[in-house]
Amino acid sequence: MDVVPYLAFISALAALALAGYYYTLVKKESPGDERMVFLMTEIQKGAKAFLQAEYKWVGIFAVAMAILLAIVIAPLAAVTYLLGAVLSAGAGYAGMTVATMANARTTEAAKQGPGKALPVAFRGGAVMGFSVAGLALLGLMLTYILFVTVLEVDEAFEILTAYGLGASTVALFSRVGGGIYTKAADVGADLVGKVEAGIPEDDPRNPATIADNVGDNVGDVAGMGADLFESYAGSIIAPIALTAFVPAALLGSATLVDVADKEILTLSLLFFPMMIAFVGMVASIIGSFFVRGGDSTEGHALAKALHMGTNVAMGITVVGTIGAAYWLFDDSAIFSNPIGLALSVIGGLLVGWALGKTAEYYTSDHYGPVKKIAAQAETGPATTILAGISGGMVSVAGSVVLILTGVGVAYYGGQLAFVDDLDGFGGIYGIAVAAIGMLATTGVVVSVDAYGPIADNAGGIAEMAELDPSVREVTDALDSLGNTTAAVAKGFAVGSAALTALALFKSFEYAITDALVANGVSGADLVDQQLNLDIGSVEVFVGLFIGAGLPFLFAALTIDAVGRAAFKMIEEVRRQFREIPGLREGLPGVAPDSARCVAISTEASLKEMIIPGALAVVVPLVVGFISVDALGGLLAGALVTGFALAIFMANAGGAWDNAKKYIEAGHHGGKGSEPHKAAVVGDTVGDPFKDTSGPAMNILLKVMTIVSLVFATAFV
Repeated sequence: MDVVPYLAFISALAALALAGYYYTLVKKESPGDERMVFLMTEIQKGAKAFLQAEYKWVGIFAVAMAILLAIVIAPLAAVTYLLGAVLSAGAGYAGMTVATMANARTTEAAKQGPGKALPVAFRGGAVMGFSVAGLALLGLMLTYILFVTVLEVDEAFEILTAYGLGASTVALFSRVGGGIYTKAADVGADLVGKVEAGIPEDDPRNPATIADNVGDNVGDVAGMGADLFESYAGSIIAPIALTAFVPAALLGSATLVDVADKEILTLSLLFFPMMIAFVGMVASIIGSFFVRGGDSTEGHALAKALHMGTNVAMGITVVGTIGAAYWLFDDSAIFSNPIGLALSVIGGLLVGWALGKTAEYYTSDHYGPVKKIAAQAETGPATTILAGISGGMVSVAGSVVLILTGVGVAYYGGQLAFVDDLDGFGGIYGIAVAAIGMLATTGVVVSVDAYGPIADNAGGIAEMAELDPSVREVTDALDSLGNTTAAVAKGFAVGSAALTALALFKSFEYAITDALVANGVSGADLVDQQLNLDIGSVEVFVGLFIGAGLPFLFAALTIDAVGRAAFKMIEEVRRQFREIPGLREGLPGVAPDSARCVAISTEASLKEMIIPGALAVVVPLVVGFISVDALGGLLAGALVTGFALAIFMANAGGAWDNAKKYIEAGHHGGKGSEPHKAAVVGDTVGDPFKDTSGPAMNILLKVMTIVSLVFATAFV
């Protein structure tokens, strides 16, 4: 059994080796002609400049947090916090570097059809996917092996949890900063280029086009990578932290204290999430080799080719999970039925898949909701926006049913696994491992997601390089699929966020009790001072409302930030069209000042990300030092509204985007028609929904919960 952390560590190394292999395959592909190489290089330079500037700002915040952790918790917590932050940033930077290298190569491959282009884009995304999963698991297992197994340091699990907080910090700022950047450029390019000037998307005359393509990489590749890095690490940490805090939290429970094989119980529960991570990583590696391109540009054929890797990985994970459960839980009298915890994990995996399929239904132009939005564009922007809002809201209902189904199955599986449910611990543990079930195949899920921005950039390069329209036809088909795969990955991320936050919340409750006991509180005083979630309590009631309002405030701040940054971008694009003779007409030798647009997005996004990012860390700390009960209410309120808001924004935004693409494909008048202009307005509204505020919401939930858990002893 003790070999499990080392198996997970080795699988992480294998994932990084696979990322290196895919990097060499992508690098071998031709980047195309001189113009394509120039455009690729400009996008690379802009993306690297932004990330370097962003990481300087994030670095200042991370150092301040590390100092606070060293003082309040333990010096080693500061070390693991910085390790999580550095590895998360490194994964994002590595993925972005390869994505900006793969875009022109995908464009060049598209000249030979989708069968050649799709594998190139996927392999570029796979470098990101396996860098994220590999580095997240590598760092986490290194931390566990060093501090828990080898050194056996005091407060080892607080130190382990700090690793997740470091990943969360980078993820939050990367998602918010990258999201503001990409949407400021996108909105400026769309509203002035498409609507006002009447020129196509990614036209070389548009000054914001390069900035828009840069934004795809810093937001949808680096930002998304940091997001999934944090989600994946957090899903593994949640059941480990839950197990680590239980023995102290339930010292009054004879069930747990008196069992002869208590050590076997603890080790089995600690190692099970690591074993699932190992199984999922191996499955993802195998699944990635099943992605093959076909000759058709038809959406269903491309989707089938791309999703084959995910489906194979899921199948292997199901089989491996059952084997892992019987290996770890079959030899102890404490466990009544090992299949119970396997059921929890598989339930989480299937619910994550179902959340993704729900997102696909509401965001793909193959289904009714998107076609309805496109039809509503016939009567103008107002009805387009109303249809998107209603579609996004309806999608929340199905997602809530699915997540509750997942919670019910996971809780039942956890209870089924134990002879005694240990005061409800068995069910909560089942929910915790369901979250890692959702993200077990992170390597291949992120690969499919990161493929999208590469395909989008490939289309931009095809347009700016003025290649044959047949090339753009191929890249458009790949790009349309990319919007759907992005929605699917967001479904996995937000679903796991809900389950992980619930498990971390329970760990927070246990940690509070543990800290009280450590401080000598016992008996009636212990009961009085434990975390209280009675909504009849004024403190809890106030906390619930603060928590319920926080996601809305966070969303408003990030949308406003996009609006302000986009305003500057719009004014700059208008200025260039107005002041540079021959630019709008496309006269030979006349080029836009793209560098100025890149600089505007960079400056605006870095400035605007600070307040929303700090909000997630500062508010729970302030409330926690005032009242732990109010903080408990805050976390509960934020979890409920944040989940619903994240689903609504992600699906509404994706639906508006694909409704626009559906019209551009020739329906309802096609490009340049009045319905098309209305759809562009809807897409512009949806851009910050799906790429800034929505994706950052799941990180907000976990950052607040993990901050509360790490600082629980300080609050007491």
